Amino acid sequence: MRKLLILLIIAFAVPSVLHAQPAADDKASAIIAKAVQQLGGDRYLNVTSQVGRGAFSQLRKDGVASYQSFSDAIIFPDKERTDFKGSGSRSTQVNTGDTGWIYDGDQEIIKIQTPVQVENFRRGLRTSLDNLLRGYWKGQGALSYVGKRQGTLGKRNDVIRLTYQDGFVVEFEFDDVGLPVKSLYKHKNLADDEVKDEDRYAQFVDINGIKAPFIIDHFTDGEPVSRINYDSVDFNKSISPAIFTKPSNAKDARKGVTY
Repeated sequence: MRKLLILLIIAFAVPSVLHAQPAADDKASAIIAKAVQQLGGDRYLNVTSQVGRGAFSQLRKDGVASYQSFSDAIIFPDKERTDFKGSGSRSTQVNTGDTGWIYDGDQEIIKIQTPVQVENFRRGLRTSLDNLLRGYWKGQGALSYVGKRQGTLGKRNDVIRLTYQDGFVVEFEFDDVGLPVKSLYKHKNLADDEVKDEDRYAQFVDINGIKAPFIIDHFTDGEPVSRINYDSVDFNKSISPAIFTKPSNAKDARKGVTY
């Protein structure tokens, strides 16, 4: 599940050197190819949809602030529906490209997503592993190899950088066997202050020859913010496009969906 719940709007200036950079750095491309093999090779690349279920926790220094179960359906590259349940509450968030809607079960209303909410989702796409490794970014940015960076004790990670044409930058770290470790980027918060974001990937599980991280932890300025913990993930499951369509009323939205 990409990080659509934990992201805010980003604004960076376009570097003047961007157009002078090659479309892809050979070293960075080799690291991506190695990671793809680790995650399942052609099986990973041929994934067109994903259904996940698990728990989403909002965190703070002293522990869990809130907890919800979720089910998440994705049709790659840019359709996603997430349904949440917790403490007697239900909500739904749906995005399709540059549009989205939200069902608020507490207020029993359906709302069109604001431009900021849509931009949050778009940033989640741009910083996701699937976007990087399956090449959905191509034509929108350039890759480069950064070098080695300290990882776990005695280990150093390979770092590659994806620079988009509007100047937004994401760095991805990979361990010595090629598995993704983390992604790093920046955004401006509501106070217009720049903060540092970090997503850490753990507990890779093999599902019929395709590996997926079952834990994704998000940090802002080094502090824990949230955890996605999957219980199950299914790939290439049939998903009806109808589940992304905004219901005409709250009663229909309350029914939820099955997949």
